[in-house]
Amino acid sequence: MSLRDSITAALDRGYDQPQTQDVFLYQHRPAPAGPFTPAAVLMAITDRPQPGMLFTLRHAGLRAHAGQVAFPGGRLDPEDVDSVAAALREAQEEIALPPERVDVLGRSDLFRTGTGFAIEPVVAIVPPDLPLHPSEAEVEAIFEVPLDFLRDPANRSYLTVDWQGVPRSYYEYRWQDQRIWGVTAAILVNLFRRIEAAGGSGLP
Repeated sequence: MSLRDSITAALDRGYDQPQTQDVFLYQHRPAPAGPFTPAAVLMAITDRPQPGMLFTLRHAGLRAHAGQVAFPGGRLDPEDVDSVAAALREAQEEIALPPERVDVLGRSDLFRTGTGFAIEPVVAIVPPDLPLHPSEAEVEAIFEVPLDFLRDPANRSYLTVDWQGVPRSYYEYRWQDQRIWGVTAAILVNLFRRIEAAGGSGLP
């Protein structure tokens, strides 16, 4: 089964009732009760012999999550018809990714955050080596991580730290000088587990 077929099968499987996968951040404390602000991110996989996934490094001057690694994305605006439209709009605004070059495969599991967002990950294939440009106001850098690296469980850690007096657990990847952790890492793990459940060959 090809990568595209594995992902498509995983996203189609039971998506009428998507799971809410937020246990990684709330294992040691109650999950937030809501209400949640709808948001979306784009998990863009590059269509090359050794595929990668695109990430952004958020600008150090931002009020929230400054200097952290994230997928392109943000909250849904009134003009967005759904999470796919929001993810494509945000990717165009943040990294100049043309929506017409994005082949959307589907949506992964909803993820609720402690800051009150319900994030729907949109998974897509994009051509490699597009002339992307970071938004000066939001994005410090754009980088690509090999998918083989991300899907190998040996390359991620499950850590617990003390946070506001209680233990907090999260996933973390270290790629070169970049730290991919928290919600972004958990969304990755959810996708790979979903692919595995659908019988994706060779995926963790």
